Amino acid sequence: MSRTKPYQSSLLRFLHGVNALFVIGALITGYWAYNTFDGRFGKIPLPRINPIIDYHGTIGLMFFLFAPLFVIYSLWLGRKKLIQKDSIGQLSQVRKPIWWISLQRLVNTGMLGAIAFAAISGKLMDETWLPTGELHHLAYSLHLLSWATMLVCLALHLLMSAKVGGVTLLLSMSSLKVRPDDHPKFWFNQLRDRVK
Repeated sequence: MSRTKPYQSSLLRFLHGVNALFVIGALITGYWAYNTFDGRFGKIPLPRINPIIDYHGTIGLMFFLFAPLFVIYSLWLGRKKLIQKDSIGQLSQVRKPIWWISLQRLVNTGMLGAIAFAAISGKLMDETWLPTGELHHLAYSLHLLSWATMLVCLALHLLMSAKVGGVTLLLSMSSLKVRPDDHPKFWFNQLRDRVK
């Protein structure tokens, strides 16, 4: 790999990539379920797929089971990419590089919060509510709010990552190249070495 191109660990790319697929899948199927069974705040002409609620629930369950691995990785090995004790103070240095980095850290932390909000509010839902027209439940309102929060946080996450790291950062997260010392068979050793 060229030194000008950033390299992301294969474990980070794996966890981030799988989590991203679940987030995007949950956003799409969540909107489709809302569009099919609710639509109070506007809808678009999508074909009606009655089992869409089941698809969303399946993706949501996989997301609920997998997301903790990504959150733990982020809080442990990726903590430098999250909000720091001096990040809020650095936000006063408007338009300087540290301002953008602090904004990115704030957005990354917000994304983790949105993941937790979506997962928890989703677990409070009952899959029979929407097909039977029960739209009044607090858990459903919270889950709708979590969908909007997740969408905004994802957009900001992509925007800030592009601003701070440019296209090369975005491409490094989707690269399939793996260094010999970063092969998945070494993941456990890498984690063990970080504990020492």
